[in-house]
Amino acid sequence: MCGIAGWLDFRRDLGEEGATVRTMVAALANRGPDDEAVWTDRRAALGHRRLSVIDLENSTQPMAVEEDGRTLAVVVHNGEIYNFRQLRRQLEGLGHRFRTAGDTEVVVRAYLEWGDRCAEHLEGMFAFAVWDPARERLLLARDRLGIKPLYYARTANGVLFGSEPKALFAHPSMECAVDSEGFAELLAYIATPGHAVYRGVRELPAGHTAVVHRGGVTESAYWTLPSRPHEDDTATTIDAVRGLLAESVEAHLVSDVPLCTLLSGGVDSSAIVALAARAGNRPRTFSVDFEGHTERFQKDFWHEDADAPYAAEVARHVGTDHEPVVLRTADLADPVVDAAALRSQDLPRPIPDMDRSLYLLLRAVRQRSTVALMGEAADELFGGYRSFQDPSLTDTGNFPWVSMGLKVAPHGMSTGLLDPGMLKKIDVPGYAAQRYSEAVAEVPRVAGESELEHRMRRVSHVHLTRWMPLLLTRDDRLSMAVGLELRVPYCDHRLVEYVYNIPWEMKTADGREKSVLRSAVADLLPASVTERRKSPFPITQDPGYGQVLKERFDAVVNDPAGPVAPLLDREACARLSAQDRPIEVSGWGERRDVEMVLQLDGWLRHYRVRLDL
Repeated sequence: MCGIAGWLDFRRDLGEEGATVRTMVAALANRGPDDEAVWTDRRAALGHRRLSVIDLENSTQPMAVEEDGRTLAVVVHNGEIYNFRQLRRQLEGLGHRFRTAGDTEVVVRAYLEWGDRCAEHLEGMFAFAVWDPARERLLLARDRLGIKPLYYARTANGVLFGSEPKALFAHPSMECAVDSEGFAELLAYIATPGHAVYRGVRELPAGHTAVVHRGGVTESAYWTLPSRPHEDDTATTIDAVRGLLAESVEAHLVSDVPLCTLLSGGVDSSAIVALAARAGNRPRTFSVDFEGHTERFQKDFWHEDADAPYAAEVARHVGTDHEPVVLRTADLADPVVDAAALRSQDLPRPIPDMDRSLYLLLRAVRQRSTVALMGEAADELFGGYRSFQDPSLTDTGNFPWVSMGLKVAPHGMSTGLLDPGMLKKIDVPGYAAQRYSEAVAEVPRVAGESELEHRMRRVSHVHLTRWMPLLLTRDDRLSMAVGLELRVPYCDHRLVEYVYNIPWEMKTADGREKSVLRSAVADLLPASVTERRKSPFPITQDPGYGQVLKERFDAVVNDPAGPVAPLLDREACARLSAQDRPIEVSGWGERRDVEMVLQLDGWLRHYRVRLDL
């Protein structure tokens, strides 16, 4: 796992611009604590930060392939190619000769063999750039599900690119600005393919390549979610899911450094732990908990029970060396942790307390392991969220999670303390509805599909393409902020293609969410886990956290010169600030509204964002 960045200019000699690109990759230092290097020629400058996972002694980057004194291609690569050994054998049979044992050389050799279509041959999570000096063209590529990030910005004579926006903003020509459309995207909490919130910055969409040439940039899709009839009966489907998931987990266990698994006690992560053990790798497991959480736990709309007892039960059942990471309220309230979680993502987010607890979990895990598997994406695949099951959310002409937020506030989740005039102008619900219309237009109707099944296919599609990328981005940024590689076996594209096309009636055959997955791993796990209802990532219920939020909120809203002041509903903020009580932490309304104000303030201060609203 690594960080990549670069600069391409067709009119300027970049041979002496190594320092500029070194500054860009320095912004990504946490992504690659083990090594740093820059390569330059007249038209291109490529930089790399390395986290060594495969072929530790070799495979340094940028990696150049040379022949007869000529440079054929140079690559910078972030990610893991799980089929690199098979591809290596294939490429060797076609005449290629290798000098390393890692997957990066396979990427650049695949480019030399298959050109712009090389990404179609790769299986894994990846983002890479290949510079072809003879043709003076740059190929950018991103994995099918968008697990690994890649951003670029067009300049007058070329492009800048990097693993995160902060790498682009480290270049002296880039301005950090957000317009009304970008701000609406941020507040709606959707991931429109290609949209990066910041003006002038584009995120290469998942499953796409982009060729940068003298004429500009040409993007092409090499993979999209396929819609097709599902021919298998229930028993065959359950067996197929078990087989595909087991194959994916086994592929994700390849590592030359210590590897572990995150374990929540839900069926998603528990299945990965059990299948890893079945594959002969009984990894160390980690879970997150809060001090006193199990004892003081109160059931709410989202959480029916605490995770810790279930995680411990799975660890005993499978036989893993399990370590709960217990967080204190002081840890969650630490301003250093708050800043690290915000800056790792380059954007304010509506659930920052979850981000901070995940960051702290991953930081603790990094002390023992360099690679961790997690259960992300199972809910999007198998329909685990309530936003799949509530008709008042699935048939509104908007994204289900946006509709859920609109039930709380007229302008959407986390906007209750923002200026109504500004929100009306930006029109978050209208913006989201337009993006939703574009998203569902991508979903063809399968022959013989009922109206219900087609509606649920649309719901599944938007969760996989507009919601899941938000979570994958969060996971990548927070893990890379501590130098940990996170792997997501549920994002294997063969598994995704198969499960996406399973009819909703079959996915909920026993009346529960994710019934196919539950059945597929029922023999591996305790019944208490396979029968447990979906429980989201835990949040602290400690009133002391609410007191911390109140103190910080008061300080921000009582600073008339603060950067967030023009965005606030002054009357609503004043009423809340005048109340002598902690912020309510048991619900999602007030807590989320306050957290967004604090996030916006920290973001505007640190990034010096110019808002053109």
